[in-house]
Amino acid sequence: MPHTMSISSKIFNTAEETESAFYDAIRRADLDAVMALWADEEDIVCIHPGARRLIGHAAIRASWESMFEQGGIDIRPIQLHVTQNMLTSVHSIIEDVQRAVAPQSDIHILATNVYAKTAAGWRLVAHHSSVVPGEAPSDRAVAALLH
Repeated sequence: MPHTMSISSKIFNTAEETESAFYDAIRRADLDAVMALWADEEDIVCIHPGARRLIGHAAIRASWESMFEQGGIDIRPIQLHVTQNMLTSVHSIIEDVQRAVAPQSDIHILATNVYAKTAAGWRLVAHHSSVVPGEAPSDRAVAALLH
């Protein structure tokens, strides 16, 4: 039987690989996989839409655990804008959230994901998101909203 590497021991060579694994884990409601993608530091930060700022693994884990009680969340990142240097990658995206129970009420979320290059590969250090009402903003509107 082949040995499969757990996500916590996997080395992600790019921030994009980490981000892809992050949204895949959210879709599957895989709490351990989501948390394995965060950096080991305790000053990691997560802000969900309309919620307070969470700092540290315990608070962030509890928030995802609560969200996953209803199952996974189908989020499709669109309109990615990346600013990157050797050790940090900042991804500004729109999250297109698909809801199985009420597709007509799909929402769009402006999100910023910040990744740091660590000894364990690229890991998430901050996730900040807020709801955008209505249709997904065009690229031009996004630029205006981010400044």
